[in-house]
Amino acid sequence: MLNWVLTFLAAAVIAAMLGFGGIAAGFADIARILFFVFLILLVLTLVMHLVRGRAPPP
Repeated sequence: MLNWVLTFLAAAVIAAMLGFGGIAAGFADIARILFFVFLILLVLTLVMHLVRGRAPPP
C-alpha cells in the first residue's frame, strides 16, 4: 500500500514539474487518500496487536 502512495506522489511531482496542473492535483489527491487509508490500517493493526497480546507458550 505504501508503494502505491509513493508512486502516485512521484507521479504528482513529475506532472507538476511538467505543468500538468489538473493531472498533478488528481495524483496528489489519490496519494493523500491512500496515505490516510494506510495510516488507518496501521493504527488498527497496532491496536489489535496490543489487545491480543502475546500468544501463550505451546
